[in-house]
Amino acid sequence: MQLALSPTQKLSQTYVFVNARTSTTHADLSKHHRHYLTPFPSLSPPMETLKQIQKLEGHTDRVWSLAWNPLSGLNGHPLKLASCSGDKTVRIWERKPSNSWECQAVLDDPHTRTVRSCSWSPSGKILATASFDGTTAIFQDVGDDYECVSTLEGHENEVKSVSWNASGSLLATCGRDKTVWIWEVLPGNEFECVAVLQGHTQDVKMVQWHPTMELLFSCSYDNTVKIWADDGEDDNWVCVQTLAQSNSSTGFLVSGHSSTVWALSFNATGDKMVTCSDDLTLKIWGTDNGKMLSSDGFAPWSHLCTIAGYHDRTIFSVHWSRDNIIASGAADDAIRFFVENNESDSLVNGPSYNLLLKKEKAHDMDINSVQWCPGENRLLASAADDGTIKIWELTSVSC
Repeated sequence: MQLALSPTQKLSQTYVFVNARTSTTHADLSKHHRHYLTPFPSLSPPMETLKQIQKLEGHTDRVWSLAWNPLSGLNGHPLKLASCSGDKTVRIWERKPSNSWECQAVLDDPHTRTVRSCSWSPSGKILATASFDGTTAIFQDVGDDYECVSTLEGHENEVKSVSWNASGSLLATCGRDKTVWIWEVLPGNEFECVAVLQGHTQDVKMVQWHPTMELLFSCSYDNTVKIWADDGEDDNWVCVQTLAQSNSSTGFLVSGHSSTVWALSFNATGDKMVTCSDDLTLKIWGTDNGKMLSSDGFAPWSHLCTIAGYHDRTIFSVHWSRDNIIASGAADDAIRFFVENNESDSLVNGPSYNLLLKKEKAHDMDINSVQWCPGENRLLASAADDGTIKIWELTSVSC
């Protein structure tokens, strides 16, 4: 019997030669292949498997983005998920007591073109949606009925992403017009634009607030990630760092991406970030949270390692779970999971990451979004060009 085993399993003392690919490359290493004397895996440790719970159908075009309601699974709240699509609609899905998933609502107004991104406020009561029609809509949950209470206008064309800060007091949007907008939430469902950030030279694909700090991150078709902060002078937001392939002023290597950066995600403590790109890599970045919390102010982010060699098509989505598992979704229709290598040499050479599991043909077409559930650690949702959403559970099984 041939067994498929996780790279993180403990190993016995029987050895075989294999042609192994390194799991990560650091800033001072190039991609290479080596022959390793590898122990043959024992049969006793558990291995990971990905179980499909349900396929959600209803959208009539590709599904671009997913957003779990932040209250999902917490304090008795049901699991709730929003999805947005090229069919110009947003759908709200909920898990019923029978454990089956049902579409609770279809929001088909006011957007007139593709809905590209959706994001719940921290309270779980307000949903923001960004559209190719150049607007961002604000929906309020009124007894499981969703009412559009505001429409934000200003971007010249397609709005690509929307994100709330940790307190729900600020909303960020970005778009094809190369700008990032910051909106302040006012009483009575009013929103005021307090900053228009111009620094990217191409489409801005995604905006994401830091989970605890008032820092905004944006990633772009110009191959960079920019970090924005308020300098404390009357809503004057400035770019405090650019993560690029090299420093444009000094020429020094920064180890950033060499092609479009599609998405980013933070770990649970907010001191690490993962980015994904058209260059077929994931990159891990780190910072000093303690310094940022002190009077020293902003602590720069630095490149820790690159996860390379596992993807052969564009990586469109990445999400870091609360128990430190990184999920990626890509144009090869597969979902991959990575975990940090906790062996002693990683403390000397810096962190490295192993492939935990690869799910081939998770969807029939490109995977645009992977999102871990906030209330159930090992529950994952994915969305794809095939118009479907899938709910998965990552489980450990004994061999």
